[in-house]
Amino acid sequence: MTPEKPQRRPRYSGKNPRAFHEKYKEQNPERYAEDVAKVLASGKTPAGTHRPIMVREILDALALKPGETVVDCTLGYGGHARELLAAVQPGGRLIGLDQDPLELPKTEARLRALGFPPESLAVHRMNYAGLHALLAGERADAVLADLGLSSMQIDDPARGFTFKTDAPLDMRMNPHKGLSAAELLARTPAGEIARWLAEFSDEPHAEHFAAAVKAALPLSGTIALAQIIRRTFPRGSRRVEADEVETSVRRVFQAIRIAVNDEFGALDTFLRQLPSCLKPGGRVAILTFHSGEDRRVKQAFKTGLRDGTYADVSEEITAASPEERRANPRAVPAKLRWAVRAR
Repeated sequence: MTPEKPQRRPRYSGKNPRAFHEKYKEQNPERYAEDVAKVLASGKTPAGTHRPIMVREILDALALKPGETVVDCTLGYGGHARELLAAVQPGGRLIGLDQDPLELPKTEARLRALGFPPESLAVHRMNYAGLHALLAGERADAVLADLGLSSMQIDDPARGFTFKTDAPLDMRMNPHKGLSAAELLARTPAGEIARWLAEFSDEPHAEHFAAAVKAALPLSGTIALAQIIRRTFPRGSRRVEADEVETSVRRVFQAIRIAVNDEFGALDTFLRQLPSCLKPGGRVAILTFHSGEDRRVKQAFKTGLRDGTYADVSEEITAASPEERRANPRAVPAKLRWAVRAR
């Protein structure tokens, strides 16, 4: 009996793949290194992967030494974790946290394949708001929290974070837990949605868009939500530029995502408990990507410096270098702040 031939992968239309599922080479960097290198050289992030931001600046801020214990609160693709783990060898340990059940097993496998001692890596599927409970009295030498959305989540339309392609309105970091964006919007009054838009993304037309979204429910997916914002954008008597409209679309998506995942609630809990997670003289670095996050981190660090909890904090933000911003546009909004626990 003639063995069946393996089924050929469906070809994509045009010269280059466009849909996420067509970019199978980008999602297999070990097998298609040459193709991935071309994507990176063009200033793009290969689909299904993530490029760590400000690695050198983070390592400088954390000043890791061999034998130390470092926590990566948002493991993501593992780019930062790889460098942190190397910096604390020999004898050091990295504790990695992430709440995404789809990406975490892949990341752990990538990190363990690097050949570090098995006991040097501990991985936990959880939100970083639970770090204090996880450590249970142990204290770390250093903590990193990268608050940005991973490129793997943004790029995969099935996760519902993007409006570039149509997908169900989900937006959950853990798609097995809590309400999806569609479910939450259906249950939430317009006034509360307006509060999200104003507080979570500084949207100036918060009440207007909240009413428009509620009136349009149920929405069929991400494209439908984006179209509501574009179609109902307040124009009045003046000409509205296209980039103004798209900025509001991004703000609405950001605010809903933050509400779905209770991101600010988790961040506030983390910042409140953070000092008790650090050894005397321990260091923390936090990467933020929008003003709502940065305001919270800045205020927590200033308060801690004033009351003696922190011995030193960054006076100004650190931004990615011009070279990194050109090579990786997703680094443009990133802001790095650091603090040192008092002894």
